[in-house]
Amino acid sequence: MPQTATPRSLPTADPKLANAWKTKSGSELTESELLSMPDSEYMNDKQLEFFRTCLMKQKDDLLSNAGETTEHLREDTSIVPDPADRATIEEEHALELRTRDRERKLLKKISQAISRIDSGDYGYCDETGEPIGLRRLLARPTATLSLEAQQRRELKQKLFGD
Repeated sequence: MPQTATPRSLPTADPKLANAWKTKSGSELTESELLSMPDSEYMNDKQLEFFRTCLMKQKDDLLSNAGETTEHLREDTSIVPDPADRATIEEEHALELRTRDRERKLLKKISQAISRIDSGDYGYCDETGEPIGLRRLLARPTATLSLEAQQRRELKQKLFGD
């Protein structure tokens, strides 16, 4: 006898998780609690506090890495007679400096994101004014464009260059 397929129900949001954000401060929220918030709460004070905490932690990590790089470069200033060893050390230094340059640019973006939080513009697309979305901001807290606007910009750059 053939069995009929019964529709599977989609998992429902955990009611404890759906309301957990109401009793916590923004810095105490988890990503899943943040995502369980209703759309009507987009960029409320708790979400802004969550992202400010996230950005400040990222900024502190980058600044501590910069200090380690400075210390590392000072330690490796010994004169090495072998040209191959010297070339390896110089290449490692160049790579580390390029990494720190990217991090310096990221620090600037983090500072701009914190300024947008202060001004109330954080979480909204610079081009369209629409919400960027929590998932995108969790992946890239310094995002200034919605996914669609970013894709349009990248396509335009690919077609026409900078």
